Formats: sequence, C-alpha cells, structure tokens
Amino acid sequence: MRVADRDGDLLVVGAGGRGLLRRALWPSVGRHCLAHAVCPVLAVPPSPLEAALTAAHRRNTLRLRLDTGDLERESTNPR
Repeated sequence: MRVADRDGDLLVVGAGGRGLLRRALWPSVGRHCLAHAVCPVLAVPPSPLEAALTAAHRRNTLRLRLDTGDLERESTNPR
C-alpha cells in the first residue's frame, strides 16, 4: 500500500529525541522517510518539555518527592 504519494500530501514524522545507543542499534523511520518520500516531509523535533515531563514521571513512578523549586527554576530559565 502506498501512502502520501499524491499531489498536496504532506508526511509528518517525529525527529530527534533518541540517545546515541538507540540511534546506533535501531534505524530511524524518520530519516528513512526524509530520504525516500516522494512528497514533502515535515520533521517535527521533540518538545523542550519532554525531558522535564519524563523526569517528573520517573520520580512519580519511583515515589520520590517532587521538588517544585526545580520545576519553577526550569520554567523561568529555559535552556
């Protein structure tokens, strides 16, 4: 089955957000699409909030206290 092969189609893929080990062991679907798609491809980078949300989720899973001061400092001083 062919998808996104007509005039006016746009293929949207996620880009980035992978560590060195994961990048080395598993091929990137996004990079393959960028190289081989016959229609325009829009590669969307991960949100800057993704790392903060992942860290908060990890702390919640491990039942660690959430330091709201860290969150406040991060929100006022973005990287």
